[in-house]
Amino acid sequence: MFIFARVSNWTDWRIIVPLAMLASLIFLLSLLIGHFIAQPLADLREKIRLYRTGDTTIDFSPQGSLQEADDLAGDFKDLLDSSYAQAADLARQEKQQLQFVGDVAHELRTPLTAIHGNAELLADPDLPPEMREKFGHTVVTESERLTRLVNDLLSLQHIEGDSYVLNFTRVDLRPVAQEAVDALAPVLQERGAHCVVIGEAPDVLGNRDRLKQVVSNLVDNASRFIEPGGHIRVELYGVGGNSIIAVKDDGTGFGDVDPKMLFERFFRTDFSRARNTGGSGLGLSIVKSVVEAHDGTVEAYNLPEGGACFIVAIPSMGA
Repeated sequence: MFIFARVSNWTDWRIIVPLAMLASLIFLLSLLIGHFIAQPLADLREKIRLYRTGDTTIDFSPQGSLQEADDLAGDFKDLLDSSYAQAADLARQEKQQLQFVGDVAHELRTPLTAIHGNAELLADPDLPPEMREKFGHTVVTESERLTRLVNDLLSLQHIEGDSYVLNFTRVDLRPVAQEAVDALAPVLQERGAHCVVIGEAPDVLGNRDRLKQVVSNLVDNASRFIEPGGHIRVELYGVGGNSIIAVKDDGTGFGDVDPKMLFERFFRTDFSRARNTGGSGLGLSIVKSVVEAHDGTVEAYNLPEGGACFIVAIPSMGA
């Protein structure tokens, strides 16, 4: 009986000891594995905490210690990059809006000041007739300028609005261009500008009224940059699947100004006399917005022989 008990105890120890060693080994391995898994996550958590306190220099690039942690860090880095981009875009939009409001206020103040000042002078009962006529003419001129500015602002807001939808039909550009030039005949005659429409272009899918506005704005702009007796050409043709409207003048051009800046709202340059001749400073911005609404492009460059050229390219329709 005693011998059997010793054998049984010995057998139990032979089983218990290995099991205990195995359990200890498993426990140690679990600690190591837990540390291997938890440490990268803890490091990532600490980086996130530091970032939230304002330290934007934290490096979230993968460290290579744990694939899942690297994936999580990569996703978080992508989220940060997206957040940075959105924040930068919002800041840019806010800056543009503030700049636009400031520009509008400046442009409105000039004619309003002129109208107010001349109206006060007209209130003088002893004002000589010739001076009354002069001041009255200034009031009318500045009122017309103010009206054009407001109309252009409304037009630009409408074109660039989220709910803006153009009704497109098949458009023959030749009569559109000719009608735009004919409508400007009194203005062109007053400025001593000669304008002709030449060539033909393939039909486009577009909005007839807005395309007419494009030609009108480009011709009106050109007429402000040429001397009396100058010439403007509206050339129509097709190339590379696009219908082209090219407006050329023999004026002074725009010098070394970046052509892209010409289409910015209220862009000012020493070469621009538009404000002095009644322009709103929005005509070319409207051109750009309308053309882009037609999936087209507009570019400008100085002609070698002098003058400027504005090229509008709109996808042509099939026959």
